[in-house]
Amino acid sequence: MANIFSGSEIVKIGIQIERNGRDFYNVLDGQSKDKKSKEIFRYLAKEEEKHIKVFEQILSSAENLEPAEAYPGEYLNYMQALAGEYVFTQADKGAEAAKNIKSEKEAIEKGIGFEKDSIIFYEGMKKVVMGGNVDLVGQLIAQEQLHLRKLMELKSVL
Repeated sequence: MANIFSGSEIVKIGIQIERNGRDFYNVLDGQSKDKKSKEIFRYLAKEEEKHIKVFEQILSSAENLEPAEAYPGEYLNYMQALAGEYVFTQADKGAEAAKNIKSEKEAIEKGIGFEKDSIIFYEGMKKVVMGGNVDLVGQLIAQEQLHLRKLMELKSVL
């Protein structure tokens, strides 16, 4: 089976995930009636915008990224499996997902799922980036973990 993703394409998927996250949280901010929820959704949208810039920086620093593998195609097949299961890897799905949400609780649950999936994908991405970019992706993972905690806290007070 031919590999569908090169290392740089995986970073591009990270950019798409963050764009969808930004759009998702922007729509939720506009739809939400709860002041605390709106505040957190607005904050998360701004954070996702920052992450887009970091991934664009990583992409510009190394265009042909290739991971070390135990056998040919191992890593890229793994990332393909992760990306294939994750709706936010598809263009323009963030706003669409948010528009179908019917309650604050559902919005928070979807956001929690989004953050968890992002963390898993970015953990895999760390194997394809090199040098200081590994640290950058690690920092993004830490920020996504913070976002997850904020959403969990919001869930507990609603």
